[in-house]
Amino acid sequence: MLQILIALLLGIIAGTFTGLAPGIHINLVAATLFALSGFFLSLTSPIVLAVFIVSMATVHSFIDFIPSIFLGAPEESTALSVLPGHKMLLKGKGYEAVRLTTIGCYIGILLLILTVPVLILILPDIYETLGFLVPVFLIIASLFLIIKEKRPFLGLTVFLFAGILGILTLNLQIIKEPLFPLLTGLFGTSTILVSLKEKTRIPKQKITKEKISSKELAAIVPSSIASSSLCAFLPGLGSSQAAVLSSQLEKNSMPEKFLVLLGAISTLVLGFNFAALYIIGKARSGTGIIIQKFLSDITLNQLWLFIAIILVSGSIAVFLSLFLAKAFAKNISKINYSKINLAVLIILIIMSIIISGWFSLIVLVTATALGILAINSQVHRIQLMGSIILPVILYFLI
Repeated sequence: MLQILIALLLGIIAGTFTGLAPGIHINLVAATLFALSGFFLSLTSPIVLAVFIVSMATVHSFIDFIPSIFLGAPEESTALSVLPGHKMLLKGKGYEAVRLTTIGCYIGILLLILTVPVLILILPDIYETLGFLVPVFLIIASLFLIIKEKRPFLGLTVFLFAGILGILTLNLQIIKEPLFPLLTGLFGTSTILVSLKEKTRIPKQKITKEKISSKELAAIVPSSIASSSLCAFLPGLGSSQAAVLSSQLEKNSMPEKFLVLLGAISTLVLGFNFAALYIIGKARSGTGIIIQKFLSDITLNQLWLFIAIILVSGSIAVFLSLFLAKAFAKNISKINYSKINLAVLIILIIMSIIISGWFSLIVLVTATALGILAINSQVHRIQLMGSIILPVILYFLI
């Protein structure tokens, strides 16, 4: 028990670090842990190492929104938060944006606890059918998004260009971790370069706590559970696709509500990924794969231990996230934002080379150009998610 508590605390520390550091992903830490597993298993047991990974991943899902909103350095699970989050930042509401994602993340954990028992009962019987439904949902959602554009043809063009870039990138064996340069270019470096050109100044941030009605919070429950369940238990799908599906099921697309939705989806998909290890016996994430290597057969008791760890580490992450967001909000306007942007840009380029290799710079530059095209043509940048959606559609159809 003592070792589990220590692993929980170390996971919280590691998740805070990976969440704040652009480019340092939990999969990288988990893979490093597995590479050194011979040493660690001489000191402790596989379940303790699994607890560390679950705790780290949970805290990371909370903290990861902070650099995404304040610095424009997204990962796959937070890419869409750049859009409404940056808008709120420019209105002096960066802290509020992080607070909303934090609320969403915690709601996701509570929904996870309620829904996992139901999924254990019904999912094994309908699992094979879900594969047929995914491409249908994604095609309908994508077409709906394109039709809603002021200039649908331009929206379709951006979507297809992003999709082709995604297909090419994901099939380039020479690039390790292809999603990093792809999403960094589409949502991160493109936003940074536009901000540098326009010499964006960040206004003084307000530490506000705007009320969200229980009715608005309840409204995100059905869509977040439905989309997260699909995306967590089927190959090729993740938080971004879940957010796209959920946004189409939501009538109200207010930025504030969307950020809560993104937060809920991030922790729901995370938890469902770990639940999938027991329910269908398959890993659906990098951390899940590593845990499965440590524990070949996940028992029901171990699954509930993971959920308990998610609840405890998530509860602590709420306070960590708000504390760090407040620190960012108080200091971001005092620093030259152009210099911050330039520093983050250089870090992202270096991390792309380290994580994905030199060839990834071609993907990074191409994706950045496409991201800038979307911004300048005023196409909703959600169309850039075609980079992942189109490959997934083809994966299920071919």
